[in-house]
This record gives sequence, structure tokens and C-alpha cells, in this order.
Amino acid sequence: MSHTIVNPKGLHDPIPYGYSHSVSIPAGTGLVLISGQYGSKADGSVVSPHFAEQVRQAFDNLGVALAAHGLDMSHVVQLRSYVVQPDFEKLGIIGQAVHAGCGSLPPTQTLLGVSGLAMPDILFEVEAVAARP
Repeated sequence: MSHTIVNPKGLHDPIPYGYSHSVSIPAGTGLVLISGQYGSKADGSVVSPHFAEQVRQAFDNLGVALAAHGLDMSHVVQLRSYVVQPDFEKLGIIGQAVHAGCGSLPPTQTLLGVSGLAMPDILFEVEAVAARP
């Protein structure tokens, strides 16, 4: 692994929520930036009107983008997620998806509640920064 995740004592435990507080990346490590991925099929259409299915597909698409660089979710150091009308149920779905892809020590993540995304049918989008070993 080309990075170190740290969740300092004195801050709440973020792991159950699908993120970590900080990450350190050694000098000279290459970064790969992945633009926002949404729950799209290969033709760009939205996979489903259901939030959970869009999240699953968005993370699958993120995996495809990472694989194009020889990377996987274990290389992700930061996620930025955009959620239309966030609520606790949606946050739980996102946390489950992050844990499924990243395991027990997830990357840093910022989640932003938004009123809409690029197209009206899109309910979730995730972008990533990955560190190349």
C-alpha cells in the first residue's frame, strides 16, 4: 500500500460511517484522479431509478476506471460523494458500498448533499483520488 490511513484518538470513530479522518501519502507517489462516476450503464443511461442500485453501479464504474490504471479500491485515498437529498438511509447505503470495496479501513471521504446532478435521474455520484504504489 502506498499510503497510511490514520484515525486519531480524540476524534470519533468514522469507520462505521464508511470513511477515515486522514491519510498520508509518501513523496513521489503518483496520484490518479477519477472524475465523478454515477450509476450509468456503458451507454451512459442511468441503471435504475433506485438509489441503492445507482450507488452499486457508480462504485462498479469507479472500479472500472481504477482498473484502467492497474489500480483497485485499496488504492483509493479520498472519495467525494454527491447525494441528492441525503438522509440516514442513503448514508447507510453509501457506507455499505465503501466497506464492500475498501474493507475495514476506508479512505477519507467528504459527502455533499446537493439539489441535483448533471441529469435529473442521477441520484448519486462519486469521484476518487487514488495513490499509485
